Amino acid sequence: MTALAPTLQSWFIDHLIGQRDVSPNTIAAYRDCMRLLLCYAHERHGVQPAQLDFTHLDDQTIAGFLDMLEHQRHVGVATRNARLAAIHSLFRYASFRHPENAELIARVLAIPTKIASRTDVVYLDDDEVDAVLAAPDRRTWSGQRDHAWLLLMITTGIRVGELVSLRRLDLTTGRSARIVVVGKGRKERTLPLDKTTTAIVTDWMRAIPAPPEAPLFPVRSRNGPMSTDAIAQRVTLHAGSAAVRAPSLKAKTVTPHALRHTCAMRMLASGLDITTISLWLGHASPAATRHYLHADLALKQRALERTAPPRTRRGRYIPTDKVLAFLEQL
Repeated sequence: MTALAPTLQSWFIDHLIGQRDVSPNTIAAYRDCMRLLLCYAHERHGVQPAQLDFTHLDDQTIAGFLDMLEHQRHVGVATRNARLAAIHSLFRYASFRHPENAELIARVLAIPTKIASRTDVVYLDDDEVDAVLAAPDRRTWSGQRDHAWLLLMITTGIRVGELVSLRRLDLTTGRSARIVVVGKGRKERTLPLDKTTTAIVTDWMRAIPAPPEAPLFPVRSRNGPMSTDAIAQRVTLHAGSAAVRAPSLKAKTVTPHALRHTCAMRMLASGLDITTISLWLGHASPAATRHYLHADLALKQRALERTAPPRTRRGRYIPTDKVLAFLEQL
């Protein structure tokens, strides 16, 4: 038996679960990363995954794996860096158990993370929100379910991982309607629900009686929770249908995270401060919420008006038709 297989097993069982007690979401993410890595190494070296050794996972193989993620699976820089963090964690653990591979391990640990450029926050305006919510056919079982979780995501801003983990007992209805979610780092937070969201989700629960421990949004075929991939696919599907009613959606990449951004931007537009929004979204620090300020054009417009020269009219400069015609001819 090679050294990699028992090390990988003890890293998961003894270190991550037994000693660090990491969350199930982290275990699942690290598991998926290692599965992809072993399959890539199998194709690269022609060795069965159970027979792979640390010599097959050198820095060149790891670099090739990361390039494959970006160029073939089309993951973003953040996902690429998250996969690398999982690999670094394994190799740091292995460095104490297999000093004979110290040089190889050091080269892998020296692979740097990529610096990601921050892109504009994608969020939906009110017309686009109405179009997306109207897209599911609520006369069907899946349409009623999708409408309920779409509305819940837009009004509460919960993460897709938090959504699929919701159980029926996590929802409290009545005058003080609320949901309890467990976010990153297993931090629990309670979010109030508005009347509309409460009514829609309550109607959904009445339509499918189930035990309190059952998932709030199950898959009909097996009564288990929806996966994050399934949620992402359904969001894309409904956004495509909604583009007929709101053509501006064609220019946007609508993802579950875009619905979270939408909630944050709606809260910002209502006048809530960044600290409150950060607590609502479950951010570790208000600094993670500040990028929403950069996306708020209305906020920038107000700042522009405050710095306008004296004795000038407020508002944005709108060129005349002649100027537009001139520019179009350039």
